[in-house]
Amino acid sequence: MTAAAARNLDLKPLLAPRSVAIIGLSTKPGSAGLVVLHNLVRAGFDGALHLVGRSGGEVDGRPVRAAVAELPDGVDLAILLVPSDAVLDTIRACVARGVRSAVCFASGFAEMGDDGRARQQQIADAARAGGLTLLGPNTIGFFNSVDGFHVAMVELDLPPRLQPQDGPGVAVVAQSGGIGVHIAASLRARGVPVSYVLTTGNEAQVGLAEVLGFLQADASTRSVVVYAEQIRSAPGVLAGFAGMRAAGKGVVLLHPGRSEGAQAATSSHTGALAGNHAGMRLAAGRAGVLVVDSLEEAIDLGQLLLRFPQPPVGGLGLITASGALCGIALDYLEPLGLEMPPMSAAQVEQLRPQLPVFTPPRNPLDLGTLIGPRPELISLGVVAEQDDPAIGSLLVSLPMPSPQIAPVWLDAYLRGMEGRTKPAIFVMQNEDVPLPPAMLERAARSGLVVMRSPERALRALASFTRFGRLCAQWQQPAAAAPSFAALPALPAGTLPEWRGKAVLKAAGIAIPPGALAGTVDEAVAEAARIGWPVVLKAQASALAHKTEAGGVLLNLADEAQLRQAWQQLHDNIRCHAPGVQLDGVLVETMAARGLELVVGAVRDAQWGPVLMVGLGGIWVEALGDVCLLSPDTPHDAIVASLRALKAARLLQGFRGAPPVDLDAVARVVATVGALMLQRPEIAEIDINPLLAYGSDRGVLALDALVVVQ
Repeated sequence: MTAAAARNLDLKPLLAPRSVAIIGLSTKPGSAGLVVLHNLVRAGFDGALHLVGRSGGEVDGRPVRAAVAELPDGVDLAILLVPSDAVLDTIRACVARGVRSAVCFASGFAEMGDDGRARQQQIADAARAGGLTLLGPNTIGFFNSVDGFHVAMVELDLPPRLQPQDGPGVAVVAQSGGIGVHIAASLRARGVPVSYVLTTGNEAQVGLAEVLGFLQADASTRSVVVYAEQIRSAPGVLAGFAGMRAAGKGVVLLHPGRSEGAQAATSSHTGALAGNHAGMRLAAGRAGVLVVDSLEEAIDLGQLLLRFPQPPVGGLGLITASGALCGIALDYLEPLGLEMPPMSAAQVEQLRPQLPVFTPPRNPLDLGTLIGPRPELISLGVVAEQDDPAIGSLLVSLPMPSPQIAPVWLDAYLRGMEGRTKPAIFVMQNEDVPLPPAMLERAARSGLVVMRSPERALRALASFTRFGRLCAQWQQPAAAAPSFAALPALPAGTLPEWRGKAVLKAAGIAIPPGALAGTVDEAVAEAARIGWPVVLKAQASALAHKTEAGGVLLNLADEAQLRQAWQQLHDNIRCHAPGVQLDGVLVETMAARGLELVVGAVRDAQWGPVLMVGLGGIWVEALGDVCLLSPDTPHDAIVASLRALKAARLLQGFRGAPPVDLDAVARVVATVGALMLQRPEIAEIDINPLLAYGSDRGVLALDALVVVQ
């Protein structure tokens, strides 16, 4: 299904039907059909309800029809409780009666392999051809708390209906029913309103893209938490993400599979380190999605995005009653990349008269035992931190010596937050001690984000701030990209180094002086032209790893050494790579030492190009100290990513070496990104090493691998 079709698909008959048919009903007590029926009745469904089961009879005074053909025309929703081998015929029968949508619980389709995938395609084709909207198969159903309509096969405590005073809520969309229910239950336990829980299962037709298309126009939903094990339509889902962003709605995405890159079998370092999951993260982030790595973060960030649609970019403000927590927070935040800036002079002067001399106004602000007799200090601290221009988000984390004092401190926090909109979390520690129900209700009515773990809150605010800074980067005006439309056509396959370097040179990336030689005399002439010492490199498409085959000989100082090396090189190739026919030997000037970096790109089949930059040479394999970027990442963001590497100290000048020209490195990264965007036939580029020098000498591409589709 196209992205446009996904956005236009009408899910209203599925999610809020006026008439329902339960097909495959058994009258046996405890059967799935009776459970579905009782859930609908208990939730207050007052539309037309039709039952279909082979045994006929009646249930609770409702007749049970013997066949789908006996249904009236135009039923909005059919709930299919038939086994997998009967699903196709049942969908065809529903189409014949003009049924508008269906939910299929049955398993035994694509999750079972090729045969199951073929059966799933058949039911999808039948539904699509008949104009029937199909959710499933292999779904546990959905919960629509906006209209109070729930389709589930298990007896459950029905979720509360979303009330107008609750305001818009969080929607949960999951390919796993268990995970979706877990996320929703955790949010509700915090008093967070939930609008929908939609489990999409195998997504034969209705999937993430279609659900996002529905939710972006739904007035009862302000943010969405998505759990995806597989994204089956990257263009459709990205269009859905972009639509949510255009509607001012936030999306949190949890997608397992981070280890996929380590299993990739590709021809370059870039391909090995930038797997499909990395491509997904970059594309989703570029579309305005907050990608997380754990269930806890999915829940916490879903709540934060609901209450605070604008993510922060500034540092963290911390108010506590424990000096120990100040130190713990500083340690915890450092690897997360979130700083606690000093309190501004204006806020210091505002607070100083209110605090004793032994409690200096600063960030983090430790109020100690003062908040017992003087809870108003919490309000004053919140005002000071919220009004500080360097502070982007606030954490107030307090112990709970007794359940009675917690509401008092919450009220003080609320007074400080009045009229202030920076993201903030109120943590009432002692997480194993329940909070008073009245306090939870007050927090929910006030739209507060309340947590019990300071570490979890710190992690959530750090993730939220990284997301805000990423969004801010994309708002920077983009530099005009160079055009590479005039580059000559490239032959398919892995290009030998000399051809790859010709591509780089045409793109404006510096390479060592040199040329391809077919004979030793040509090599001697070229060395004399470019100047000694030189390096010889064997050249062939089948010889991607020249060094291991003895095909690279360095630091040749004169003609005699070159002639001897020429023979040695060819002998090495015959020994280590018999049968390889060389294009020739690349003769290049021996480059001066510099810091070895790697710059590369790989084209993911689903998500498009992924850039990589980091420590190069042999260290790219040994340490993997790289960062992954979108191909259109702005210049300043590339420089910031370089400074965030673990080896960033090497870039700044280490043990007498000059600082690396980061702007020159960033220009190479941006050029590689532009190449990948403009020349779709290029599958991979790997520049390793890219020698980086001081600011007056720029960079030099010492080796290059280019793969053309």
